[in-house]
Formats: sequence, structure tokens, C-alpha cells
Amino acid sequence: MSSPRTAEITRNTNETQIRVAINLDGSGKQNLNTGVPFFDHMLDQIARHGLFDLDIEAKGDLHIDAHHTVEDIGITLGQAFAKAIGERKGIRRYGHAYVPLDESLSRVVIDLSGRPGLEFHVDFARSMSGTFDLDLTREFFQGFVNHALVTVHIDNLRGENAHHQCETVFKAFGRALRMATELDPRIAGVIPSTKGSL
Repeated sequence: MSSPRTAEITRNTNETQIRVAINLDGSGKQNLNTGVPFFDHMLDQIARHGLFDLDIEAKGDLHIDAHHTVEDIGITLGQAFAKAIGERKGIRRYGHAYVPLDESLSRVVIDLSGRPGLEFHVDFARSMSGTFDLDLTREFFQGFVNHALVTVHIDNLRGENAHHQCETVFKAFGRALRMATELDPRIAGVIPSTKGSL
């Protein structure tokens, strides 16, 4: 039986204190306490649609704003993901998903390439969803790709409701990440790259 693909990372700075635990082969269970309710809702989409068990506890300087908390969770989740995926042997490597929500439709394509890269093309219909600054969505994904060492293309293809736009992005990200991290029995133990490493 293969070893569990799990990780736990703690990150402490003068701005945030964050603990992230992840199980890539989970069932979508989650415990999310970031202090930012809308962001908890978005992280829930990653866990549920990726079928990752995700536990995130965060305390940040929310008296200023949510920027440091959201960005640093992206960084810490990326670090946990990189640790859990390990040498990337036997994974599918690539993943993609289209997800609609009413009028909104988003596409996310992922390559577990070992190279950080983000293409983020989302023109939100408004700048805020409740009290959440939607600019922070990009900051989260930038932190994630930089530390998970993955390439992610995110496109909101259409949408008029900013909440719907954001939610389709996070759902599609979870589903694409699930596809990319799945173990392919046809290449068991092999790193899916002509270079022999990712």
C-alpha cells in the first residue's frame, strides 16, 4: 500500500500565524478558521470539489485588512501541497475543469510542472463580495503557485455576479487539482516527464 500523501505546515510571521494540514487522498472533510468568512467559503470549495481533507487555522492582522492572511494561507497551503505530493511519481500531472454557476463559467488548467507560473484572467463584476476584497483572490493563487511549484491558468469565461465568478474559480481549481494529483495506475512509480523529474 502506498504511503499517505499528507502534510502539515506551520508558518509564523509578525503578520500571521498559520497552520495547514492536507490529505490529498481524503474525502473533502474540512476545518477552516481563517477569520475571513467569505474566504473560508472559497477554501471549502477546494476541499469539497478536490476531495482533499483540509485543516486550516489562521490568525492574522485583520484589523488592517485581510491581505496578509489570504496571501500567507496561499503560501502555506502551497508548501503543504508540495510536501504532500512529494516526488510526484505516478501522478497524472495535468488537470483541467470547467465549472458553471448560473451565469458564470470558469476554466482552470493545472500542470504540476515543478515550475511556478500563474495566468489569472478574471474581470470581476465588482471589486468586493460583501466585505471581501476580490483582488485578494489573485494574491492567494500567486502565493500557492510560488510555493507549490505548479503552473495554473485561471480564466473566468463569463459572469455578471462577482460571488459566482469567484466561486466557479475555486470550484474549478479544486476539481482540476484533484485530476492532476490523482495517481495513474498505468504509470505507477514513474515521474511523468521526459526529463525524469518535476
